[in-house]
Amino acid sequence: MIKLMFADDEDLVRASLRGMMAGAPDIEVVGEANDGRSAVETARRLHPDVVLLDIKMRAPDDGIRALRAILELPSPPAAAMLTTFDVDEYVSLALRLGANGFLLKDIEPAALLRAIRDLARGGAVLDPGVAARMVRAHREGQRAAQPARKLLASLSEREREVVGLIGQGLSNAEIGGRLHLSEATVKGYVSAVLSKIGAANRVQAALLAYRGGLLDQ
Repeated sequence: MIKLMFADDEDLVRASLRGMMAGAPDIEVVGEANDGRSAVETARRLHPDVVLLDIKMRAPDDGIRALRAILELPSPPAAAMLTTFDVDEYVSLALRLGANGFLLKDIEPAALLRAIRDLARGGAVLDPGVAARMVRAHREGQRAAQPARKLLASLSEREREVVGLIGQGLSNAEIGGRLHLSEATVKGYVSAVLSKIGAANRVQAALLAYRGGLLDQ
């Protein structure tokens, strides 16, 4: 029996997923969550085999942060993003952080069941439309690398460290622990960095870290 958990902030989506799984004799929904924090807590408590995460829940980076935390559990499940946001940078960032797949919410029920079974067997799954764009996204990413690096070069060394850790999905408290700074100080750095790079939120900062090569270091 495959133990499945999913996280989505829309009640109708979670109800739809429960309905899809009802007819699968080999899949049991053991838990669900409506935000990233509860997703991590539920995964830690229930030890699912497979976790499906939306990207944007309570905050723009909620699913990405939850993904990183879930994959750092002692016995992590296979985790895939199930979302409406098929932006190429989100795909690359999720896969770079260790996601086992990236699926879109308009996937056919039979295809979703196959994907869950593949994930439980240790496989990787990628929406066909997303896969077809990955090569193109790689080429575009190479072209975007130079301006991203130039923008990062305008930051101080400490600010670049903060951006890199944002790119890894760390919270302000976690960044503070890593850099031996108070959470308030990190919050100030994050606000300053977002302003300097013209980013509206942490996801955009994480994408800049990815494009600029900070996640390769």
